[in-house]
Amino acid sequence: MSEQSTPALVDWDLAASTAARLAPAGPRLAPAEIAVAVEDIRAKAEASVDLVHRITGLEAARDLRDSQILVVDRAGWAKANTQGFSVMMDPALRALKERLAQGMSPAGARVSSAVAGAQMGSILAFLSSKVLGQYEPFSGYRTGGPGAGSAGRLLLVAPNIVEVERQLNVEPDDFRLWVCLHEQTHRVQFAAAPWLGDHMMAQIEQLSGSFVENAGSFLERATRAVVSLREGKSEEGASGSLMELLQSPEQKAIMSGLTGIMSLLEGHANVVMDAVDASVVPSVKTIRQRFSSRGKDRGVLEKFFRRLLGLDAKMRQYTDGARFVRAVVDEVGMEGFNQVWERAGNLPTEEEIHDPQAWLRRMGFPGAA
Repeated sequence: MSEQSTPALVDWDLAASTAARLAPAGPRLAPAEIAVAVEDIRAKAEASVDLVHRITGLEAARDLRDSQILVVDRAGWAKANTQGFSVMMDPALRALKERLAQGMSPAGARVSSAVAGAQMGSILAFLSSKVLGQYEPFSGYRTGGPGAGSAGRLLLVAPNIVEVERQLNVEPDDFRLWVCLHEQTHRVQFAAAPWLGDHMMAQIEQLSGSFVENAGSFLERATRAVVSLREGKSEEGASGSLMELLQSPEQKAIMSGLTGIMSLLEGHANVVMDAVDASVVPSVKTIRQRFSSRGKDRGVLEKFFRRLLGLDAKMRQYTDGARFVRAVVDEVGMEGFNQVWERAGNLPTEEEIHDPQAWLRRMGFPGAA
C-alpha cells in the first residue's frame, strides 16, 4: 500500500467535530450579548498592546500588527488547535505512517485514524472549557515550513472569559483587560524574537523523531506509566503527567529545554499581567485573589484529568517562570532581562529558571552572585 493511499494517522477533521460535539455548554447568553462580548474582548485585546509596550519596553509591541486576533467559541478554539497539533505532530506522524504503511490495510488505517481523531477530539473538548486565551505561533507553518506564511494568531475564548468573570463575580471590563494583557504578551514575545517559533519547532521535531526512534520501548514505558498513575506516584520525581511518564531519557532532556522556554514565556506574561495597578485595572487586587483561589473547588475527576494531561505542571510553569523574571528584573532591570529575546543562546535552561543567578552569571552580568 503506497503512502499516498494511506489515510492520515489522525483524522483531524473528526477531532475538531468531536470536540465541538462534546465540549461543555458555555454560559447562557443571548445573541446580542454574545456580539457585545466579542467586540468588547477584541477592543480590550487592542488596548492591551500599548500597555505591554509600556511595561516591557519591547519595541515589537509598538503598534503591533503582525498577526491575527481571533475571538472564538469553544469549537473554534478546538478547531484551531487541531490545526496547530497537525503541524507540531506532522514529523512524527509522517515517520510513523511510513513504518506502518506496509503492514496496515486501507480499512485498518481508516479505523485507526478515526479512533485517534475521536480520542484527540475528546481531549480537546475537555480543554476547550479551561482555556481563556492562547497565542498559536505556528499558523504560518501550514503554508510551507519554518518562517512561511503569517506570523501567528491570538485566540481569545469568549465563553470561557465570560464564564470565569461570572464565577469570580468580578468587573468584566477589568477582567477582560487583565486576561488580554497576558495573552498579548505572548504575541509580543514572538514578535520580539522572530527566531523563537523556528527554534521551538526544531525542538518539537527533534522530540517527535525521538518518539519514533524509541517506539519499540513505548509499550513497556506505557505500562509503567499506567501503574505509576494508578498508584499516585511517578518516576524520578516527575509530576506524574502521562507525557512525563512516557518519556525516554533523551525525550526528557528535550522536554527540559522546552519546559525552560515555556516557563519563561508564561512567567513573563504573568509578570506583565500583574504589573498593572488600580489606575489601569481598578479591581486588579480582587481579580488576582479570586483567580488564584479558583482551583480549590475542582472535583476529583477534573483533578485526575489535569494531572493526566500535565495541566498542573503548566500552572507551576507560571509560578516558576514569574519568579525567574522578577528576580532578573530586580537585579538588572527590564532592559537587562530583555536580552532573553535576542537569540536562542540567551534563553534560560530549566535549571536556570530555578536559579536566576546562574543565568545572570552565564550572561556575564557584573556582580551576579
